[in-house]
Amino acid sequence: MIELRTYSYVDSLQLQMASFIAGVSRGYFPVADQACCVVEISPGIEINRLTDIAVKATDVKPGLQIVERLFGMLEVHSHNQADTRQAGAAILKAIDVSEEDRMKPRILTSQLIRHMDSHHAQLINRVRHGNMVLRGNTLYILEIEPAGYAYYAANEAEKASHINIIEVVGFGRFGRIYIAGDESEVLVSKDIVEKRLSELSGREPGGQIE
Repeated sequence: MIELRTYSYVDSLQLQMASFIAGVSRGYFPVADQACCVVEISPGIEINRLTDIAVKATDVKPGLQIVERLFGMLEVHSHNQADTRQAGAAILKAIDVSEEDRMKPRILTSQLIRHMDSHHAQLINRVRHGNMVLRGNTLYILEIEPAGYAYYAANEAEKASHINIIEVVGFGRFGRIYIAGDESEVLVSKDIVEKRLSELSGREPGGQIE
């Protein structure tokens, strides 16, 4: 039995988000303004079969495929929104579920760090894959379950205001995003991201945090 954890559709990848995915992708690089669909399932090994179904169903390209024992994640994208939606629908049909069977995102951490110290900023910059956080910036850290919604959250953050995407981790047990910039801009993105996540439908996450 395959559990649908994340199912999210992005109508238009923003400039930074597209570049971030391209920077960590081992597949086909997305570009800004393309639509993308992110699917996360358990057990992870089944994502191979679902990737095969998605790319054969319509004209989409796989950008990210993460295969772990417990969780598997797939991102596909296309210039055509209908193709992207069709690929997602083909995956849902293959595992006999609907979009409503996905897990609702649960926010585990929502943290603001104001007026970043230079040394703290450099610690984060050493392990980031996106832009850099600078001294004096405000840093927003979001941790969510399931992990796959991190890409959706980061894209919504970039839509909302002028921020820098520092890091996005959208696979594993928990997802994380780090965004930074002027405090007023970061606060706008924080509010919008948390509102958008709360509006997503699905079943409640179960179990205790380990």
